[in-house]
Amino acid sequence: MRKYCLCTISLLFLIFLSSCASKKSMYYFHGDVAASQAVEKYTPYLKPDDLLVITVSALDVQSTLPFNQVNPYNINNTSNETLTTGNPRLVSYLIDENGNIDFPVLGKIKLAGLTRSQAIDLMRQKLSQYIKNPTVNINLINFRVTILGEVNRPGTYTISNEKISLPEVLGLAGDLTIFGMRKDIVVIREIEGVKKFYHVDLTSSQSVFDSPVYYLDQSDIVYVSPNGAKRNSSQYGPFTSVLVSVAGIVISVISLLTR
Repeated sequence: MRKYCLCTISLLFLIFLSSCASKKSMYYFHGDVAASQAVEKYTPYLKPDDLLVITVSALDVQSTLPFNQVNPYNINNTSNETLTTGNPRLVSYLIDENGNIDFPVLGKIKLAGLTRSQAIDLMRQKLSQYIKNPTVNINLINFRVTILGEVNRPGTYTISNEKISLPEVLGLAGDLTIFGMRKDIVVIREIEGVKKFYHVDLTSSQSVFDSPVYYLDQSDIVYVSPNGAKRNSSQYGPFTSVLVSVAGIVISVISLLTR
């Protein structure tokens, strides 16, 4: 009888600890309309180390060829690459530390600090000296965000649309694990060579929507810290399971002796 009492007490104790841990580690998001409306329109700016694909087109196809470095129309192009893929190889332009790209014929052009639309307008203005009614398309191809810590799928993600919010990135990473600290998400951003740390509380709509890192920039790093339960568990050494087993044996022996 005492053996069953000890087992019952132990089971109830474990259930109690599990309940306490879940209450401490579980937080819910509380949103409101006012906070959601406070998110300002996000406009990304080009900066050094951005990698751009720039395509120039016009009605006069031949006049655009010197500015594309490759033939975007596949005219007189019989290479194996074109025959198998149907598309020419993309040529990219790296924005250097001074904010410039080196573009065919036009030479050095400063694009850092401009929005994508502003960069397109600048390129069209310069190309208008050589091409009638040019059309310019600019794509950023190395927009990457890294997410680390207590998420289900940590890693580096390439973003195709050049715009993503912090909640969306967490969604790409499979959301936080049960050990993730929702009250303190850290975003590391480099601004003019200086790394800055921003803290976001996912359980507060004001903290999320009012944060300057609600929309992420190229090369931002998101770190999800472990909560108290995970940190406490890391304090136990590799022999913890052995000690628990020994304790279980001792309890069993005591229960046999006291029957």
